Amino acid sequence: MRTGIRTAVMRPRTEPDLRHHGDAELRDDGAGLTDLAVNVRAGTPPRWLRDRIAASLDGLAAYPDGRAARRAVAARHGLPPECVLLTAGAAEAYVLLARAVAAGRPAVVHPQFTEPEAALRDAGHQVHRVLLDAADGFRLGAARVPDDADLVVVGNPTNPTSVLHPARDLTALARPGRALVVDEAFIDAVPGERESLAPRVTGLPGRVLVLRSLTKTWGLAGLRIGYVLSDPETVAALAREQPLWPVSSPALAAAEACCTPAALAEGERAAREAGEDRAYLVKRLAECPGVRVAEPAEAPFVLVRHPRATALRARLRELGFAVRRGDTFPGLGPEWLRVAVRDRATTDRFLAALTTAGA
Repeated sequence: MRTGIRTAVMRPRTEPDLRHHGDAELRDDGAGLTDLAVNVRAGTPPRWLRDRIAASLDGLAAYPDGRAARRAVAARHGLPPECVLLTAGAAEAYVLLARAVAAGRPAVVHPQFTEPEAALRDAGHQVHRVLLDAADGFRLGAARVPDDADLVVVGNPTNPTSVLHPARDLTALARPGRALVVDEAFIDAVPGERESLAPRVTGLPGRVLVLRSLTKTWGLAGLRIGYVLSDPETVAALAREQPLWPVSSPALAAAEACCTPAALAEGERAAREAGEDRAYLVKRLAECPGVRVAEPAEAPFVLVRHPRATALRARLRELGFAVRRGDTFPGLGPEWLRVAVRDRATTDRFLAALTTAGA
């Protein structure tokens, strides 16, 4: 094994719960908690988007027709429609990927969203974990990924580390005989969507798949809408694994609406505001003894380390705040928490609670 590579063949005694997600922090006794556990932008969906979705309800008697939404997404990215697959959320794309893309040695770069590994396992794959280190800022280098990995999954920006990998580091992973999957679910929260591989899905060696979600920026987690960008052959292979009419008419209406110039301009403004709010959150967290933020952070959440994170999380619940536990992500442990970026007033209230909790 080359230096700098850690692939998990032997599993730890206690496996992370790959099916645990941020919404679990708000179930059961989560009523009334201020939500810092889920990364959906607060105050969404906006009124104009709700109106577009509501207007689509008049057509529910007809079967969904995704052609207009597919063309809208393709035009938004400067790609032909054959390079777009609409999905019931980005998570569905991982199930399709695990079924449709032949892989003898899939590798998932961790810490990251756990659904890719879970879907690959469910499809019978033995998944190799590439674990990035906190000591070097969870940075990715091509040398960390095994040469014989024929499917590589990486997030950008990565959930939960908030790391935005340079596009050059990602393109270095593309090669003939390999499918490179880049989860860009949060890239629209990055001003200018810099470092995105979306424009290059058909111009790199091997196969490149970019996964996108409309859930985070537009508040559509309950509607389930996302998409895959890739070459036409790969898109067709994934589509064959979908059931008939996989995306509902309201979700298609939302996808089309979110690709308009006005929507893209609003999303860009939201990304810049989120960046300012994140900088304020990081600054305030630095005032707390024992709290360390993984930096630089580029997503609408930050990863926080504290030696008593488990107890801190429980106390924060008592004080009215839900944060995301970190120990369900491979490569992290119980000393990690993920905190969503919110407005400054909410951050001030959270920091007061954090101080009361003994951070």
